[in-house]
Amino acid sequence: MQLSTAAEQAEHAERGDASAQYNLGLMYAEGLGVAQDYRQAVSWFFKAAQQGDASAQYNMGVMYTKGLGVAQDYKQAVFWYLKAAEQGHASAQYNLGVMYAKGQGVAQDYERALSWYLKAAEQGHASALHYPGVMYAEGLGVAQDYERALSWHLKAAEHGHASAQYNLGLMYDLGQGVARDYQQALSWYLKAAEQGHASAQYNLGLMYDLGQGVARDYQQALSWYLKAAQQGHAKAQYNLGVMYTEGLGVAQDYQQALTWHLKAAEQGDTLAQHNLGFMYGMGHGVVQDYIEAHKWFNISGAGGNKDGKKAREIAAKLMTPAQVAEAQRLAREWIKAHPK
Repeated sequence: MQLSTAAEQAEHAERGDASAQYNLGLMYAEGLGVAQDYRQAVSWFFKAAQQGDASAQYNMGVMYTKGLGVAQDYKQAVFWYLKAAEQGHASAQYNLGVMYAKGQGVAQDYERALSWYLKAAEQGHASALHYPGVMYAEGLGVAQDYERALSWHLKAAEHGHASAQYNLGLMYDLGQGVARDYQQALSWYLKAAEQGHASAQYNLGLMYDLGQGVARDYQQALSWYLKAAQQGHAKAQYNLGVMYTEGLGVAQDYQQALTWHLKAAEQGDTLAQHNLGFMYGMGHGVVQDYIEAHKWFNISGAGGNKDGKKAREIAAKLMTPAQVAEAQRLAREWIKAHPK
C-alpha cells in the first residue's frame, strides 16, 4: 500500500472514502507522517469499519484488545474481529481463535478457537498454522493426537514460524508422533534459535551439553545457554551458573556463577536457590554467610526441593538461634515478595 501525505488522505477521508479513512487511521496508529495519536487512529478506523472495510474492522479489534486510544474491551474486540473475519480477513480469524482459546470477551471454547484457526490457516497464516498443532499436542478441544500436531507444526515451521520450529524440534527430541531423532530435533531447534527463540536456544545448549545428536561441546552449550539466559530463561541461567561453578567450557568463576544462579533463583528456580545457599555456606564467590545460606536453602525447600530442606537443617546446626530466626525472617520476606 502506498500512503500519500496525511493531508491528502484527510481530504479524501473527509469525503467519506473508506480506504482513505483506513489509511489515515494507520498513519495515526503508527506515526507515519503525523504525530502518533491512537485516539485519532481509532476515530478514522471506526469510520472506515462502519463502511465495511475489513482491515479497519480488524484494526478496531486490535485497538480494543490492547487498549490503544480506547479503554481495553475484549467484547468489543471480538465484535470487530468477527466482522472482519466473516469477510475472510486472515489475521482477524486468527485473533478470534486466540480470543476463544483464552476466553477473552467470550466464553472459552477450544472447538470454536480451532475452527477460526483453521480458517486462517487455509489462507497460509503462519501463527494459525501453528496453533492447531499446539491444540492437538495438548488435547485442547480435540483428542490428543501427536501425529496431527506434528503435521501442523511442520506446515507452520516451513513458513518460518519460530515457535512451530521449536515445537517440531521438541517432538523429534521426545519422540512424540514420530520416531525420536536427535538430528532432526537439533535442526529444528537451530532454526528457531537463530530467530531468537529462548527455549530453542536453551534446548540447543542442553543438546551440546549432553552430547545428544551432536558431539559434546561445552563451549557451544555455554554460548546457547547465554543467549537464552540473556532473554530471562531461568533454566538457562541456572545451567550457566553450573558451568561457571564447574569450569565447563569456560574458566571457573564463582562470581559469575553466583550472578547467574541469583537471576534464576529470583525467578523461582529451586535448584539455583539451593546452589546459592551452598555458595553462601562455602564462601564461593561471596563472603561466607550462614544466614544467607539458610535463607536460600529455606526458600528452595519451600519451593519443593528436598535437598534444600536437608541443607537448611545442616546449616542450622552451625548457627545461633538468633541467626536462624533472622534467616527465617529473610526467607519469609522473600517468599512474600515473590508470589507464585
